[in-house]
Amino acid sequence: MARPSQYPEQFRKDAVDLVRSSDRPLRQIARDLGVNHETLRGWVRAAEKQPGRAAPADLSVAERDELRKLRARVRELELEKDILRKAAQYFAKEMGQ
Repeated sequence: MARPSQYPEQFRKDAVDLVRSSDRPLRQIARDLGVNHETLRGWVRAAEKQPGRAAPADLSVAERDELRKLRARVRELELEKDILRKAAQYFAKEMGQ
């Protein structure tokens, strides 16, 4: 009997969708998500066997391009947010001295 997954179902679905819509290698996506690449590969294969799941070919070239641009923008905004958070912590610490 297989042991239950430590990852929630929604996380697995989102990870599979990310693999399908991204142009990045599966290994890199797995590393970014903190998941073993073989585990992620198994999720993708299992999702391919399920009827009714959207395949990456369902996206047009324009949609893929827009998705790629939006993901790049999200990465940029997350980096800016982290920088601002660190700056706020630094200045809060300086004000407290």
